[in-house]
Amino acid sequence: MSNKRDYYEVLSVERTATKVQIDRAYRKLAIKYHPDSSKAEDAVERFKEASEAYEVLSDTDKRARYDRYGHAGVGGGGSQFNDVEDIFEAFGEMFGGGGMFGDLFGGRSGRSRRARRGADIRCDVTLTLEEAAKGVSKEITFRRNVSCGTCEGSGAAPGSQPEVCTTCGGRGQVVQSAGILRVQTACPHCGGSGKQISQPCTDCRGSGMQTEKAELTVEIPAGVDDGMRVRVQGEGEASANGGPPGDCYCFITVQPHELFRRDGSNLILQLPISYSQAALGAELDVPTLDGPESLRIDAGTQNGEVFTLSGKGVVDPRGGRAGDLLVQVFIEVPKKLSTEQEDLLRKLAELDHESVLPHRKTFLEKVADLF
Repeated sequence: MSNKRDYYEVLSVERTATKVQIDRAYRKLAIKYHPDSSKAEDAVERFKEASEAYEVLSDTDKRARYDRYGHAGVGGGGSQFNDVEDIFEAFGEMFGGGGMFGDLFGGRSGRSRRARRGADIRCDVTLTLEEAAKGVSKEITFRRNVSCGTCEGSGAAPGSQPEVCTTCGGRGQVVQSAGILRVQTACPHCGGSGKQISQPCTDCRGSGMQTEKAELTVEIPAGVDDGMRVRVQGEGEASANGGPPGDCYCFITVQPHELFRRDGSNLILQLPISYSQAALGAELDVPTLDGPESLRIDAGTQNGEVFTLSGKGVVDPRGGRAGDLLVQVFIEVPKKLSTEQEDLLRKLAELDHESVLPHRKTFLEKVADLF
């Protein structure tokens, strides 16, 4: 049983509190228990406890699960934060800048400024149903930003070096006073980089980035469905400040199939059969993604009846068995009959005591009958 305190109790707010009230309560506790200023022995734990509560209650989905299931609804109440620096990274912006805590209370932001990872890239991939079901290797082409090879990402022309920004002293942040608080924001002169480039690289114009055409072979796993995405790690855009590159996400579109309709891991096939096959039964070859498969149609089969071929559907991309092929039969009525077919059906109708239209008459025969 969890011994964690109720998150609403931690932030001292009502269960009906608004997002604004939750933000305000967290700011108050974060300032009170900041490890660099608080003299309380349990300041670090209180600070992390408040951040953990805010992480859940500030997120609409997490808060709904917590309200319904308690700590168990949010993974037992565990936090994604390993240390206080993770909290600064996640929630620093709500105070006016990622390093606000350090400058507000002195010294902590001087440790390091974490390099941001590069941006993710979207790439659209179109598959046939067969490719989606079996898996396939696809060649994709897209454009992305990479580190400039001429200046090695520095933005400065070869032979020169970026200089320390004189406005922020190389920290990339400036501090503005607001009453008792000092709010830290990105330096307007260097854009937060902490550097000035007096001689920009002519190839990238000082940005440190160049656009390149990327060509990749992506392994699409078996069972992907329309709207899913496949992640290719590290193939996104380069980071502007030395961080890891972003990822490439392949968004999947599956083309409609002329025979099969997909329903999750199952496939649906509508199969036309004749009246005689429905009445007498038949052994038919039906198409599957693996080739023809024998299907027994029982005598007396009704229109719309469904037969199942187990394991002839699509595998689940997350693991597990393949789905089924659901064969729905419908009785196809011919629009034209041969003379022999018509005679046989009329005899059958007579045996069944059914009322049917008479033989076709010519126009002159109909006129003669009329008069």
